[in-house]
Amino acid sequence: MLVTITLQAVLFLALFIALVAVALRDVLNSIIAFAVFSFAVAITWVLFAAPDVALTEAAVGAGITTILFLVTIARTVRPSSEELFESIGWRGGVLAVALMGLLVVTVPSLPAIGSTSAPIATAELTNYYLENADTETGVKNVVTAILVAYRGFDTLGEATVVITAGLAALIVLRQETFLWVQRR
Repeated sequence: MLVTITLQAVLFLALFIALVAVALRDVLNSIIAFAVFSFAVAITWVLFAAPDVALTEAAVGAGITTILFLVTIARTVRPSSEELFESIGWRGGVLAVALMGLLVVTVPSLPAIGSTSAPIATAELTNYYLENADTETGVKNVVTAILVAYRGFDTLGEATVVITAGLAALIVLRQETFLWVQRR
């Protein structure tokens, strides 16, 4: 029950921050709001008991993407406007409220974390992993066996995303540093 309430609170926070990020007129403030949104999504993944996805979201969404956005605006001109928020059309507002309603209806229907009634957490599947992980993979730790052997492609995909994003950030930052040195 506490996890569901916490999850709903984090989802409402993420939705609110997403709306703020869209509505802000200042690009820098919008980027900061987007980073907070990404961090809220990472917390959501933690609450869903998916720490590997949470780390990927935090690294790519809140970390590297924010750096790339900041480098981008450092190379562009910021508008000088007195208005803090952008006006939102009624269609966007209706869409945001509909999405929020969908989240409010969907989250309580999810099974509790660790629940044996969850479709993926069947006793048959759990027992299969516990009984066969050592012999099928040769790895003594069941969690490591699941992440590396049974979910190897998923883990490889996540690692590829993080490494690619990191390399892209390094290339952009290196190029930015090179341009900065040339200008001096």
